[in-house]
Amino acid sequence: MSALTGFYTILFYFATFILVAGVAYRIYEYSRTPAPLKIPTTPAPTTQSGVVVRMAREVVLFESLFKSNKWIWVFGWMFHVGLLLVLLRHVRYFQEPVWFWVNIVQPFGMYASFAMVIGLAGLWARRFLVDRVRYISTPSDHLMLALLIAIGLSGMMMTFVAHTDIIALKAFALGLVVFDWHPLPADPVLLVHLGLVALLMIIFPVSKLLHAPGIFFSPTRNQVDNPRERRHVAPWAAALDKD
Repeated sequence: MSALTGFYTILFYFATFILVAGVAYRIYEYSRTPAPLKIPTTPAPTTQSGVVVRMAREVVLFESLFKSNKWIWVFGWMFHVGLLLVLLRHVRYFQEPVWFWVNIVQPFGMYASFAMVIGLAGLWARRFLVDRVRYISTPSDHLMLALLIAIGLSGMMMTFVAHTDIIALKAFALGLVVFDWHPLPADPVLLVHLGLVALLMIIFPVSKLLHAPGIFFSPTRNQVDNPRERRHVAPWAAALDKD
């Protein structure tokens, strides 16, 4: 194993551990955070099944963002849908044989990268052009968007401009999964792309990107609007009452 392959092998194992352990710990923290008040954003559903439907609309359609700002919704939805298709397209690197639906999604995932980058560019422009958003934007907000755009552009470079050795790359990716390591192509664009992806995996658990799992723990979205029918008592408060 070359030094280059060894470095990226260790890097991705480390990044994967940080990503999985970090996100799992954050989800654990979210689940343990008390919600002492009944604060669903109204109009809110009055049944648990209604909450499930509302959460589904929020996660898939970004309903609240659509109601608040249409053009931000367009860029946000473009980015997230493009990212989803791109990620599904990348599943082929970790499978042999490849599932049939992964083959079907390949052309869509290829051109979805344009939607992903355009959406990110629109969201980044918002942080410069909208006064109130520019005021609250921090360097980490800009650096995160720059990182995501750099990942998208470097991936598009390999797809449409400077092609890399896909067979060798897949052998490397599969080797990571089954602990049978193969050489990584020494393609500069590929190395930059993989390095940026590993960096994103490492910083994800401590970034604002955690809104992805965090939305499921938001009391303004996941609570039933039934304060009159049922008294809301947080678990820690119920324990105090027993004492």
